[in-house]
Amino acid sequence: MHGDTLIFDPLPVAPEASPCVDGDGMATARPGMGLMIKTADCQPILLAHVEGRHIAALHAGWRGNRMDFPGSGVARFCEYYGLHPRDVLAVRGPSLGPARAEFVNFAAEWGEAFSPWFDARERTMDLWSLTRHQLLRAGLLPAHIFGLDLCTASLPELFYSYRREKVSGRQAGVIWIEEER
Repeated sequence: MHGDTLIFDPLPVAPEASPCVDGDGMATARPGMGLMIKTADCQPILLAHVEGRHIAALHAGWRGNRMDFPGSGVARFCEYYGLHPRDVLAVRGPSLGPARAEFVNFAAEWGEAFSPWFDARERTMDLWSLTRHQLLRAGLLPAHIFGLDLCTASLPELFYSYRREKVSGRQAGVIWIEEER
């Protein structure tokens, strides 16, 4: 959707099935339930409470970053389940890297508030650093934020990329709570 809709405790569907509801993220406390985010160049952000009883999966495209979905997603996840952000772990998966996130209409698409992450000479945005900043501002501890710094557009042998191919498949980021034995 490229927005900030977060769905709590979604009904399970098969990975190849169409979603029951549209959104940009999901959260659950249900053991055995996997949450999957499909991306091409957008950032999959997987969240887990340190005790492993609550998880979330966010899809953050550049529009999601512009509206601070990493931060608002964490805030809503924590509020819904009564968690504190300092107890949340985050992993950002492969996505469009800083050298490939070109924005020729920066002023119209982003605005001055995002200039710390914009390289005006190259006309590129460091979305990875922006996401980290948004997660820190949401209250996550620096040591609890992990990033797989793999650029989808730069690694055609590993990843799909809409920016590179204009038509592409998707990667899947998956997180789940193991069922107790």
